[in-house]
Amino acid sequence: MPRPGPADDASPQLSLFDAPPPNEAPSTPLPLVPRAAAPHEPVARTLPDAFEPDAPPPARRTEPSPLHFRHPQAEREIQLGEHCVGYALRRVRRSSIGFVVSAEGLQVNAPRWVSLQNIDSAVQAKAGWIVRKLQEQRDRARRVEAARIEWRDGTSLPFLGETVIIVLDPRVAGAVLDADAQALPGVPRLVLHVGLPQTAEPEQIRDSVQSWLQRQALRIFTDRCRHFADTLGVRMTRLSLSSAQTRWGSASADGSIRLNWRLVHFGLQVIDYVVAHELAHLREMNHSAAFWDVVRSVVPDYQKLRNTLKDVPVPVLG
Repeated sequence: MPRPGPADDASPQLSLFDAPPPNEAPSTPLPLVPRAAAPHEPVARTLPDAFEPDAPPPARRTEPSPLHFRHPQAEREIQLGEHCVGYALRRVRRSSIGFVVSAEGLQVNAPRWVSLQNIDSAVQAKAGWIVRKLQEQRDRARRVEAARIEWRDGTSLPFLGETVIIVLDPRVAGAVLDADAQALPGVPRLVLHVGLPQTAEPEQIRDSVQSWLQRQALRIFTDRCRHFADTLGVRMTRLSLSSAQTRWGSASADGSIRLNWRLVHFGLQVIDYVVAHELAHLREMNHSAAFWDVVRSVVPDYQKLRNTLKDVPVPVLG
């Protein structure tokens, strides 16, 4: 099923997470006073073309093993405590040194006039934050990989906060959800019968299940949008599905709402938070205290639900 296209209008939009990316450190200027490295202080060095991580520590060590992080475009390497970090350096037009930790690793954005020694000193000053964020990214990547779906008969995936088992059943047309299966201890109660033979290719299974998920998403989102629009006293003019990689939803001043269909993996409470968040923008087109008061009026525990969106990886369908 092709991805929905962007909204036709050019109205301003507000996304669910318009705040600065959580992985970037505060942009407060850091001291740029050159200093000599102390005898015990590790010094950064330029990476050779074929950098090989150091060997792991001896098994007899009981403290946490040193970690190695390397950005794929790393040109420099630095020792932060006992951890080795290869980072990408970007010379940009800005007044201070900034840090971005993503799934790829650490990127340092620095003014063109700042020396490499001062950049390394700035990285050292943020060592604790950098290592912690790198570890969080690595842990998240592992969780995402564990959530990768293997498309075959008997596989499972989350739907509305529950687990649904996929069963290939050529006797049915399309996809049919059986929510009345006999409940057994430790066995999901939801079974999705997909009208494909046992010889179906993984891509066929994926496309059939994804199309069914998108249909369910549109049905559920439409119902919840109507509910919260009435509760908040706002008028939604259009609802469309999104396949965005970085946004769960957006709202336009003309009343258009876009919601990411992957929300259908989460429980109804999480979906309600995102729906309420976007509809609240039709009263407050900002993220002010007044806006959050509107959200809180219909979803009192929105902060916990917002954290769920950030912390729980959605299944990898590709």
